[in-house]
Amino acid sequence: MYLVDTDVVSELRKKATANPGVVAFIERATSSGAQLYLAALTVGELRRGVELVRHRGDVPQAQALESWLGTLLSDFVDSVLPFDADVAQVWGRLRVPHPENPLDKQIAATALVYDLVLVTRNVRHHVGTGAKLLDPFER
Repeated sequence: MYLVDTDVVSELRKKATANPGVVAFIERATSSGAQLYLAALTVGELRRGVELVRHRGDVPQAQALESWLGTLLSDFVDSVLPFDADVAQVWGRLRVPHPENPLDKQIAATALVYDLVLVTRNVRHHVGTGAKLLDPFER
């Protein structure tokens, strides 16, 4: 079972030009029936991206991203994991003595609480958290 980080989900949006390692990982995971999850924080990061594009005035791109996000949320309707009290407790522990990358630590805490492999390009942000890591960008 895998927790898919924001950078991996975003890479998949590129379709034909997506990183081959990411595409291969997703194909292997789905064909083997492996469960894929998103952290609620990932949904927030993606929403922020849509709103930044909208704010800068690129309405067509914002609409395209909005549609993509809607499809993604539909695909993961039962697979978005909350940032709840248990995850918050682990996140607080991970931030001491290393307070850097607080959002990445929230995702690592989610992976730890749910005992998932964190699939991310940002491996260096998660080293030392205890989370199991997989970088699909490296083949």
